[in-house]
Amino acid sequence: MAIVSNKRTVMTLYSGAVDLNSHRVRIVLAEKGVSYEVINIESRGKPEELVELNPYGTVPTLVDRELALYEPNIITEYLDERFPHPPLMPVYPVARAKARLIIYRIEREWGPLIKKLETGKTTETRAAAKELASYFSQIMPVFNSSAYFLGDEFTLVDCCLAPIIWRLPMWGVTFTPSDTKILNKYADRLFQRDSFQASLTEAEQELRKTKEEMN
Repeated sequence: MAIVSNKRTVMTLYSGAVDLNSHRVRIVLAEKGVSYEVINIESRGKPEELVELNPYGTVPTLVDRELALYEPNIITEYLDERFPHPPLMPVYPVARAKARLIIYRIEREWGPLIKKLETGKTTETRAAAKELASYFSQIMPVFNSSAYFLGDEFTLVDCCLAPIIWRLPMWGVTFTPSDTKILNKYADRLFQRDSFQASLTEAEQELRKTKEEMN
């Protein structure tokens, strides 16, 4: 259920500086060329206004005039429908359903592993990194067969994958040389998009820089 908020003339995004799902929403906003205000939320000391808008107090939370949305899939599909150009979902119902299933599986199967990787506990992260790498290895043929995950068009599936791939080096997820080559080509296509570059916070840029300097 959406929460009614104070009227605003510009969209407002409550976002975490290194939050995975916030990054995903920022990519979609940039793809759509939407002007919006960002309110950065720290993990501690969430403002009262966020809790009033979103009973869970989570990010990302998007406010569009009197509408407040606070689940990444709902937010990104809302933005795709609210701003139809460029479209980020397939036209046909079957293809749209398949795209939703892919995102669901990423969240369901990869999500618990990512949570472990973000905790930084060595005993858990090594096993999680290895398992996440195995999931990626299974879909390498997809990365190798087309420009983007569903074909030649950039979609919400790519918006979901891009923030994860950006963080793989930081999480210590490694691949075989052949898989690395395939993944890097796909990653380069994602990272070179203007929308991706615009979506990055300074903290997210530093995540990658710090890891590269260490290597």
